[in-house]
Amino acid sequence: MEVPDDFYPRVEETCRDLYIRSLKEIPPDIVEAIRAAAARESKEVARRIFAAYLESIALGRNRDMIVCQDTGIPIYWVGIGSKLRLDGARLADAIRRGTERATCEHPLRSSIVAPLTRENRQTSTGEGIPIIHFDFVPDADALDILFMPKGSGSENMSSLKMLVPADGVNGIKRFVLEQVVGAGAKPCPPTIVGVGVGGSSDLCMALAKKATARPLGSKNPDTQLAALEEELFNAINSTGIGPQGLGGDTTALAVHIESAWTHITCNPVGVNLQCWRAERRRAKVTADGKVEFGF
Repeated sequence: MEVPDDFYPRVEETCRDLYIRSLKEIPPDIVEAIRAAAARESKEVARRIFAAYLESIALGRNRDMIVCQDTGIPIYWVGIGSKLRLDGARLADAIRRGTERATCEHPLRSSIVAPLTRENRQTSTGEGIPIIHFDFVPDADALDILFMPKGSGSENMSSLKMLVPADGVNGIKRFVLEQVVGAGAKPCPPTIVGVGVGGSSDLCMALAKKATARPLGSKNPDTQLAALEEELFNAINSTGIGPQGLGGDTTALAVHIESAWTHITCNPVGVNLQCWRAERRRAKVTADGKVEFGF
């Protein structure tokens, strides 16, 4: 199915809206998890922090405000339906323009700078930014877009270790727990802990980041990985780090693991922490230009 010329401007508008909406509307599953954590919290300071989180969420929703000043690194996962016929270069350009428009028209703080000169174009774009991951969806005739504005507080706590097969599952557990405990308050807990296992060093880290965007309560379909998710979740919440690192019963809202097969002599493990807001938005764009937003 060949997409018409007005498909690309619609994608541009959609990406603009995804960026803005993601910063103002915290996903419902995250809101419910924060409420549940507040209700069962035994520490008074943690309850006060959760109350502040919920107030910030309400302000974003009711007063059309962004919940946090960090507008993040714009990251898109784009699933292209196999029945669509489109120009990939035009698609990437539409996503970039949508990112620029969100920043300039809202306006949002541009957080993107050159790595050495620290030049800021004030567009939330630059060389290699926005980050766009393309994939293909079989037997589909729409474009599925997942957007995440990844804040630096949690992003700075990313880590990778090239384990060897002899390290086994215990090596994975040890590394993940070391990173969460070492991060402490820096990623604005309670966090979503994304873990990538296998693949290569770059694929492993991408898997860890995408894992943080899974809906809370979802489990890896592999029963062994699902069991590891639960074990790590319980262990992390027993640390007592709590919201903002000030102590409490909830340090992680979830642990999500994604995996890929890997080389016989290595077993890379990546950890990517997502702050308590877990900002994300999704959209489906059909060939005729209809847009459906979700989380």
